[in-house]
Amino acid sequence: MAATIRLLDGLVLFLVILIVKNDAQELLKLQKPRLMKCKFDKIYQFGDSLSDTGNCIRENLCGTHILCGRPPYGMNFFHKATGRCSDGMLIIDFIEKSNKSLFLVGEIGGNEFIYGLSQGKSMDESRRMVPEVVQTIIHGVKRVIGFGATRIIVPGNFPIGCHPIFLTEFMTDNSTAYDEYHCLKNLNNFAIFYNHHLQQAIDELKKEYTNITLIYGDYYNAFLWLLQNAVSLGLDKDSLQKACCGIGGDYNFDMSKRCGDQGVPVCVDPSTYISWDGVHLTQAAYGWLARWLIDDMLPKLNCHV
Repeated sequence: MAATIRLLDGLVLFLVILIVKNDAQELLKLQKPRLMKCKFDKIYQFGDSLSDTGNCIRENLCGTHILCGRPPYGMNFFHKATGRCSDGMLIIDFIEKSNKSLFLVGEIGGNEFIYGLSQGKSMDESRRMVPEVVQTIIHGVKRVIGFGATRIIVPGNFPIGCHPIFLTEFMTDNSTAYDEYHCLKNLNNFAIFYNHHLQQAIDELKKEYTNITLIYGDYYNAFLWLLQNAVSLGLDKDSLQKACCGIGGDYNFDMSKRCGDQGVPVCVDPSTYISWDGVHLTQAAYGWLARWLIDDMLPKLNCHV
């Protein structure tokens, strides 16, 4: 990002993955008026596979091997793969319709832990990484403030113990390892540990930048709300931890044969699933999370909505 970019009237979203529900236009009708009342001239979003609309492919950063660049990704809106790691649109596609400009760049935080844990790092080793990762995020926030940003949202991590990739990797016969939603307690506790450190760092940063609106995006509790209300929201109670696009095992996920690979099937109705490919979520799930997050964060933005 060039230092000449001015963000004075913009809202900066770090790691935001607000993606609309299956009936995308209906959800937009609910959200758009509230967003427009904030009168943001620009919205800048930072994210990789959680919010990338295809830049990784277009800029040849990921190469031809990226699975999100193949069908069935994009099947439920674009009807072709565009580089978005879901079955349809990202909320950023809709936000741009009501704002003059938009900027989207790389994710910070989640991938470091996902990669480390999947490569065999212990929980203690991963916990020792947290302060460094958090300080990297804070450094990024300070840089954006230096560009002129005055309203910044810094989301935490999801309860990673609920994702098929980790449920498969760390499956155990010990029933006490799982909570009431059949999520792995130790992984969710790690996410809580990370989120706590991030919130503390944000609170300290607020003391340094008293004229800046800094908001923690509570992805963890947004996801828990989705689990708690899954049935009433039209999700299949028997598929809450299963990947829609995937094959094999209890969670319909296999690292060696993933969504986009030849012969990997897609569920009949992705709108009834939370997980799209075992790592990323479905358009429907992201839509419900978007509604929760907007309701939670908008009052803190002092938009007088």
